[in-house]
Amino acid sequence: MASDLHDPYLWLEDVTAEPALDWVRERNGRTTGEFTENAGFEDLQTRIRAVFDTDARIPYVRLRGEYLYNFWRDSEHVRGLWRRTTMDEYRTESPNWDVLVDVDELAERDGENWVWSGAQVLRPGQERALVSLSRGGADATVTREFDLERRCFVEPSDGGFFLPEAKTDIGWIDVDTVYVGTDLGPGSLTDSGYPRIAKRWTRGTDIAEAVTVFEGEQTDVAVSAWYDRTPGFERSFVEQSIDFYNSRRFQLRGDDSLVRIETPEDAGLSVHREWLLIRTRSAWSVAGHEHPAGTLLAARYEDYLAGSRDLTVLFAPDAHTSLEQYVWTRNHLLLVTLSDVQTRLRVRTPGPGGWTDVPLEGVSELTTTDVLDVDPVEGDEFFLNSSGYLTPATLLHGTVGEQVEVLKQSPSFFDADSLAVAQHFAVSEDGTRIPYFVVRGKDAEPGPTLLYGYGGFENSMTPTYSGATGLAWLERGGTYVVANIRGGGEYGPEWHTQALKAGRHKVFEDFAAVARDLVERGITTPAQLGAQGGSNGGLLMGVMLTRYPELFGAIVCQVPLLDMRRYHLLLAGASWMAEYGDPDDPAEWEYISRYSPYQNTDAEAAYPPVLIATSTRDDRVHPGHARKMAARLEEQGHRTWYYENIEGGHGGASDNAQLAFKTALTFTFLWSQLAP
Repeated sequence: MASDLHDPYLWLEDVTAEPALDWVRERNGRTTGEFTENAGFEDLQTRIRAVFDTDARIPYVRLRGEYLYNFWRDSEHVRGLWRRTTMDEYRTESPNWDVLVDVDELAERDGENWVWSGAQVLRPGQERALVSLSRGGADATVTREFDLERRCFVEPSDGGFFLPEAKTDIGWIDVDTVYVGTDLGPGSLTDSGYPRIAKRWTRGTDIAEAVTVFEGEQTDVAVSAWYDRTPGFERSFVEQSIDFYNSRRFQLRGDDSLVRIETPEDAGLSVHREWLLIRTRSAWSVAGHEHPAGTLLAARYEDYLAGSRDLTVLFAPDAHTSLEQYVWTRNHLLLVTLSDVQTRLRVRTPGPGGWTDVPLEGVSELTTTDVLDVDPVEGDEFFLNSSGYLTPATLLHGTVGEQVEVLKQSPSFFDADSLAVAQHFAVSEDGTRIPYFVVRGKDAEPGPTLLYGYGGFENSMTPTYSGATGLAWLERGGTYVVANIRGGGEYGPEWHTQALKAGRHKVFEDFAAVARDLVERGITTPAQLGAQGGSNGGLLMGVMLTRYPELFGAIVCQVPLLDMRRYHLLLAGASWMAEYGDPDDPAEWEYISRYSPYQNTDAEAAYPPVLIATSTRDDRVHPGHARKMAARLEEQGHRTWYYENIEGGHGGASDNAQLAFKTALTFTFLWSQLAP
């Protein structure tokens, strides 16, 4: 095991230093030279780019009063268009879009590498917006006010809200006032790099004069304040995120006094009109009742603040079923549940006789469906997105109590007639059954197989359609597998909490169990089995490489965490200590050190070939993880390829061209190693 006391590659953490970038360019050249400089790669990249750029894609929208807002990229608008239309127009085959911001024109005019990061429209008038733009796709953004009527940015000299590049949290109170947290100089950010102080800022004043409404601790993850402008229920709230899973919430009164909303710190909490919703992440005993983790509870908000603990159970989990999503329309609550990783939708409605519970009809049970958008202020409309591994996305629209309609449908990007989807269960080391999905030819023989995993932060891996995966992998005869390992949320919070900190080994054991099960079922062989994961999934790949190398023929490790000795000191890393543990605590480092990939490389081991990919502009997971791991593996003589996109942020790409290149590179590498 490599010593953590001396790191000869620490210099690679200096992200933009020329020696480090020279190191990157040299390896980029080797990787692109080997895998991209051929006609086959060019053809694959072109086909994938066509999937990302095609006008036949669904233009997904956000409903805000009378308008539907959309952000769109294609081959002519590489950086994208922010635009809006009406519902009547959207129903047509070719809607008439009102373009608000052309990011390509803006980037050229400003001489900046702008990447769109979102916009907040002021309701109800929709005359102003707060637009966020990042340089190269980073999490840090520049905030600018935009006049939707005049189609121009409001300059600071004219009283416009403007904030320089930072990981800013900002939201409207009214046309002249916002809540904001941003980089205000020393002491204004947490150790994780997010706002520690929330302020109320008035137009025309210096932000230094803004009124502080809350200050958190340096060790918190972040602090935020926001305004609920629901007519008749106007309220302000503050959240103090102590760590990634524990928060304190307050209502901010008109005199700036704070009223604590007394719920478990690890519970999810939301307020809608007269209702408070609480979703437990651990068992909670209250008012003589024991509510297991993953329960959704409702209370009347004002009564709860006054001390009442009269709670209604809206959802209770069981061994197979968990709550994946819950979203309010104006009068109804939409629930999306997972039953062995397959979605079901229900509608809960409060009334004089209590809460009713009915299924949401008109949704296919053979696809994964989630609530894409609602307008909880004005009505009971909703948009649903539904897709499966072999079923292209369908956009559904409805109003609670009425029939659901198909509004838009994505075309098929690959031939799925000869393919089939199956769900299997592997058994992990502790006896836990781990579900996974297999997509392959109906009469397929053992062959090249790609196993994808994530396993963290309670993120569920549900079946979804990917035209790029179909074109680049399935059409060539490859098998695609997704593992629903612990650390995710497929079976509720406890599926995740089992794998926190000292339980992290369960994530790795689960993934390895799926890999073995694929071989035992005759689906593939170790030499033909590849693995892929990014971010937290990149950590998973690092562990597969260093701990289970005999199970795989190739590994793709993207935007990864790998040096777990220093992860908490790099960028947003401190915010994840609730997930992984504190390396500076000897007791916690003891179990982290057993799996930290960078500290557990072995020059004598036989590792499968690995492609490590990251982004220079990733300001969430530091690119130093990927750089240092590649350097160490090279030093030890392992077959290692490296690619770093100079742009792209944590997603690894800032436009469709970069995304197509990254995707084609990944599949070309895997196919070359698994089906030579």
